[in-house]
This record gives sequence, structure tokens and C-alpha cells, in this order.
Amino acid sequence: MVKSLRLQADMTQEFGVCVFDVTLDCEDGAPIGGEVDQANRVAALANSAQDAPDLVARGLSRRVGARLHAVDHASFASDVEIVVGAAAQSLSYVMVPKVESLADVELAVVAVDGAVRPGQRATPLPLHVLIESPAAVHRAFEIASHPRVESLSFGLMDFVSAHGGAIPYTAMGLRDASDGLTLDQFYHPLVVRAKLGIASACHAFGKVPSHCVVTELRDEDGIERAAKTAATAFGYTRMWSIHPGQIRPILRAFMPSRTELEFAARIVLQALSEEWAPISVDGKLHDRASYRYFWQVLERANQTGCELPESMRAFFPARTH
Repeated sequence: MVKSLRLQADMTQEFGVCVFDVTLDCEDGAPIGGEVDQANRVAALANSAQDAPDLVARGLSRRVGARLHAVDHASFASDVEIVVGAAAQSLSYVMVPKVESLADVELAVVAVDGAVRPGQRATPLPLHVLIESPAAVHRAFEIASHPRVESLSFGLMDFVSAHGGAIPYTAMGLRDASDGLTLDQFYHPLVVRAKLGIASACHAFGKVPSHCVVTELRDEDGIERAAKTAATAFGYTRMWSIHPGQIRPILRAFMPSRTELEFAARIVLQALSEEWAPISVDGKLHDRASYRYFWQVLERANQTGCELPESMRAFFPARTH
């Protein structure tokens, strides 16, 4: 966790914007019997992350969250009391794993809000939700509809395990680029169905779909290929990393190309000059639907640390260039 926060600070300095979240883990990161110690550690680290003088001086904010135990776990209440109670002012979100229904989200919201102390926050803490079972996938639209849910993440390994061996182990991994037969996480029908359902639910309610991990820790080409597939074919706008070496390949995959970025800037500027009326560019019609799309390209470029065209920098004043 300390290394992740250090890397986040370094890359925030490098790009002039926080290009990835750090989620401090109270669940899988805690040994049995060490849950309270882990929760205290997470709270302390979340608070310390916001005290970096060099970043504060440049007006650069960081995104740090905490993954708690599931709402039906014995440690959930103490996680909320310790982590939210001590660090609500420093957290960008709390993540709740193994959510099965809208009722689980509502339980989490009540607990989190009850732990926030007066004066700690001006706005409620958003929830990030992990979808990890067939039943949760079935209810993804209901879960995504809750106003406090900011993001849905797919828990691939738990999802596969929940099928009692009916989905092969290969579906937890990533097949080689030359392998056209293995049913990996992008080709097994049940896994593909789950990923698409979660992404669709998020986009229906304006939430962030976050793609699952790739367990091949140091296969940079494979990671970038997987991230590109998640972004372009499955509709995901974020992706989990489980090793520092995965972060840059994921960022590269989610960045728009220079050609796409420059074309987006051209469309937005011409649309602005025409007060957002329909325009013709290279013989093709563009109107407010395509303007929205190309603005989203610019937003994605900003979020992933791309160098923005000079003409677009005034639209992103919070970014240091």
C-alpha cells in the first residue's frame, strides 16, 4: 500500500493530474485476526496521502479509497467505524465487495453515513461496488441505479469460482495472442455476458465501469492488449491493476491516439465557433451527439495524462501542463 501511494504521488507529479486511484485494502489485505490493525493502518495511510506538501503546493489532488469487508462480514462494522470515522475527510470513495443486491448498497450507505463525523466532509462519500456473483450480475442495473454508487467493478476470480467448477480456470486468465482456442476471460461466454452486463448497467446510469484484473503480472503486451479490448470492445472506462508494472500499459491502452485527440479538438473548436449548430467536416455531418462523443475523448485524454492540444488546455484549468 505504501509503495502504491508513493507511485501515485510520483505519477501525479509526472503527468500533472492523478491518473490512477489507489484502493487501500481492508478485505484481502488483512490476515485472519488482523482486521482491526489493518483498518487502522488503512485510515492512517489515507490521511497521510493527502498531506504531501509538494502536491498540495501545485494544486494536485489525489484519489484514495478503501475497500472494506462485505456488509455481511463480521468485520464490516469495525471497518466502517475505524476507516470512515478516522479518514472520511481523506477518502475519495469506499469500496464494498461482494454486493449481491440493492439492499446491500443501502446497508452500506447507512453505515458509512453514520460513521462520518460532523465537519469531516461537505459531500457524502461515494460507493464503489464489486460485482462478484451470477446473482449480482443479474441485479447490476438495480445496483448501478443507486445515487451513491459511483462505480461498478467486476470481480472476475470470485465470479468464476462462484460457478462451482462449471467455468474452467482458463477464464481467470488471458490467452496468448497466437492462441485462438482457449476460453479465457474475453472469450468464455458466461464471463463475456457478465462483463457486458456490468458495463451496460453503468452506462445506463452514468456510472463508471471498471474492468477486472489481469493476473499475468509482468506480461506488459498482454496487459495492454487486454486493456485495449476492455476499453474498445467491452465499454469499460477504467481497469484494475494488481502490480505497479501494469499501470502504464493500462494507461496507454485507455489513452486516445494522437490522431483521434487532434480530430476531437478540431470538431469541438469548429462546433463552438458555430454555437453548437450542425456542421460539416470532411464531408461528414456532425451535431450535438458527435460533439458529446468528441468532448468525452478530450476528457479521457485529460484523465489518462495525455498531452492536450494547445487549443484545448483552457478547457481543463485544473490540469498542470
